Amino acid sequence: MKKAGIIITQPSFSKADIRKYLITYHHLSDDSALQSIDQVAEYIRKVGCIQYDPLDVVGRNPDLTLQSRCAAYRKGDIDQYLYTERVLFDVWDKNMSICEISDWPSFKRFRERYLHWCREHQETIDAISAYLREHETACSSDFVLEERVDWHYGPQRLAKAALEAMCYAGLAVVHHKKGTRRYYGLADQFIPEPYFNAPTPYTTEEEFYKWFVLRRINSIGILWNRQSDAWLGINGLKSQDRNRAFEALLHEGRIIEITVEDIKHPLYLSATNIELLESATEHELSGNTARILAPLDNLMWDRKLIQELFGFEYTWEVYVPAAKRKYGYYILPVLCDQQLIGRIELETDKSSKTLIVKHFWPQPGTNILDYREQLLSGLERFKQYNLCDVIEIRPDVLFLK
Repeated sequence: MKKAGIIITQPSFSKADIRKYLITYHHLSDDSALQSIDQVAEYIRKVGCIQYDPLDVVGRNPDLTLQSRCAAYRKGDIDQYLYTERVLFDVWDKNMSICEISDWPSFKRFRERYLHWCREHQETIDAISAYLREHETACSSDFVLEERVDWHYGPQRLAKAALEAMCYAGLAVVHHKKGTRRYYGLADQFIPEPYFNAPTPYTTEEEFYKWFVLRRINSIGILWNRQSDAWLGINGLKSQDRNRAFEALLHEGRIIEITVEDIKHPLYLSATNIELLESATEHELSGNTARILAPLDNLMWDRKLIQELFGFEYTWEVYVPAAKRKYGYYILPVLCDQQLIGRIELETDKSSKTLIVKHFWPQPGTNILDYREQLLSGLERFKQYNLCDVIEIRPDVLFLK
């Protein structure tokens, strides 16, 4: 890197260094694991958000994300922090997401887009608001508003679109969920007043984009300035906006640019995390219980970067037609000894409280027998998280028997 006639040498690291740093940063080793579910909100504050997805095969995506970091976490525990303590809230960030409540003021620019939609449907919004003043919570089926309207994922009933628009606009919040159904309440009744009325901390679009770019770098722990799924959900962000944000953050000393062996593009991390990266290079991680990761785990947000660092190519095949799937419907990555060692397919028999291990595909070149005990330990841990009593291993997974 050359600036104003001065050659600046970028810090250089090995891929193994970066893997150790990411595993430590995300609490995915025995050494760095979250010790209590009370640390859940603290972790989400650090990474900005975790993605929400309503599919529940062996837990929803937030559950799967948090169980891999905290052995004490049990399926559904996050609802306590969302809907009882309300230190977290549902928000459209990286698609459907969960954020820490102190971020409420930062999403004001996003909310303004949907306030316009609400004004265009003011009569409907007023009627729903009046109902919520009287009943506290409501879902879309509580309203006879059958007109179909254009919505961002296709035509929807007016009732459903209006409630979602109110939520996006900051007029309502998700009060709780029953399965995949969301119940809403008025935001001014459930967002603490200091956050609800706080002004946005970002008065210009440039400041807003800087905040979001740094936030996404911290969501993964390290990132490059390339097209990536990591940038999903940042409304209006174009490549030139992203480039300007990176340049400004570098100039301000808030991010650090590094090089990594055999990776063409530089990587960036928050300046506050450089000590963690440097210490990760100096210490070996202890032997790990295998961690079964979420399909939308923060670690996996930039799959091209994961392929570069771990040599692991992952596609979540839920939305791939069955005939074109390479593995299966709901396949989860498995992390062990600082490597992604394979993919696993699990299922829950709720009636018998059984965790079923249907398939395991080892990463090519991996001697999976070397990881047998760590995998069995990881499955035992996962069984407890998934509120099961028994593990059933299907015949296709003979090496675990």
